Amino acid sequence: MAYNNDRNNRRREEEPSEFSEKVVSLNRVSKTVKGGRVMKFSALCVVGDGKGRVGYGLGKANEVSEAIRKGLEDAKKNIVTITLSGTTIPHEVIGEFGAGRVLMKPAPEGTGVIAGGAVRAVAEAAGIKDIRTKCLRSNNPNNVVAATMQGLRSLRNVEQVAKIRGKSPAEILG
Repeated sequence: MAYNNDRNNRRREEEPSEFSEKVVSLNRVSKTVKGGRVMKFSALCVVGDGKGRVGYGLGKANEVSEAIRKGLEDAKKNIVTITLSGTTIPHEVIGEFGAGRVLMKPAPEGTGVIAGGAVRAVAEAAGIKDIRTKCLRSNNPNNVVAATMQGLRSLRNVEQVAKIRGKSPAEILG
């Protein structure tokens, strides 16, 4: 019996991705049916390149590895570019999503990322090195990650504000 040892036909090894991938939360849910309980998993994942591009996604499947894979695929589809000011954010912002509310404040260089688990994952994936954050209402990871992303998307620097208002950056700064 001959074996096909063609090297081109083997599975391709995945090349290293430009994005850092992080699983924020893994949830096991069960549904009770006639034959017993059916377990399923959901994975909340965050991807980012560390240079201001970040996205998040939710994957659901019967197995943990499949849920994580789906979550990472979804996160890569939902990548957005955020405005950074050096190693921090340009101004204070409150992000809201559902019952989740996250306060984010810029911090001087050397402060580090002062944030809880879900917000920390998004901030580090986005490349933010110095920030202070506080979850104000819900601490549900799904709502906290979505609120953080909404807040980061709403950030604007002086040039963007000046362009919207039809003025020069010097006029905006006063």
